[in-house]
Amino acid sequence: MNVNVNVNAPLLRVSGLIKTYGAMAAVDDVSFEVQAGQVLGIGGPNGAGKTTLFDVVTGVSRATAGKVEFLGDDVTDLSAEERCHRGMARTFQLNAVFDTMSVRENLLASAYFGSKKRIFPALRYDAASHARADEAMEIAGLGDFADRAASGLPVLQRKLLMLASAIASQPRLLLLDEPVGGLNMQEIEQCATVLRRLRDFHGMTIIVVEHVMSFMAALADTVMILHHGSKLFHGTAVEMATHPEVVEVYLGTSGAKAMTQNQKAEH
Repeated sequence: MNVNVNVNAPLLRVSGLIKTYGAMAAVDDVSFEVQAGQVLGIGGPNGAGKTTLFDVVTGVSRATAGKVEFLGDDVTDLSAEERCHRGMARTFQLNAVFDTMSVRENLLASAYFGSKKRIFPALRYDAASHARADEAMEIAGLGDFADRAASGLPVLQRKLLMLASAIASQPRLLLLDEPVGGLNMQEIEQCATVLRRLRDFHGMTIIVVEHVMSFMAALADTVMILHHGSKLFHGTAVEMATHPEVVEVYLGTSGAKAMTQNQKAEH
């Protein structure tokens, strides 16, 4: 790993990224940068390539072409595990937790195995893993559920457990794939509160894919919209709400008007 990281360089740089499946380009020549401490929101219609982009950036899928640089290093050919150990963590649309384990056990496993490669795991978790798990539990507000099996958690707490499991590995970059999908407005606000805490008090760099545009626009410094695998727009939420092509293919007139009203209300 390159230890002489340029502090002015972006935390993540994606250049000309392409992912094809046969003749179909799920991600088509996408480039963007994320600076440390920023929040980037990614939106777009279903099938726009958002989750595929996450898969390629995090190493779940191999890029067909292009480059992914993280902390100044080319990580394009690294596995998902190696990228995780370098400081990338992500959540998935589906509730990917260990159902038979308690909340605390889930977080301990993430803290211990997510922080570095364990060729010969110890018989018990170390103190550092316990500290990371406890911190993640506190940030996500899961203390009252610590000893409950993940299978018995309500939907909101399952989503918060996925988020906390990602946090427990102490990532430099957190990628969230539709973190508030299926939640009501009160539950969405609870998730937003946790992410604001990560952004404002922990300096976490976050990339979030989400269809709930009011949630994403309230958190993101910049927003990128994908369409048919290509980048249609990259700018602020205010600019997005007035971008003709984004309004046409994604937001619609009513959605753009609602976003504009939300922006005015926040200011």
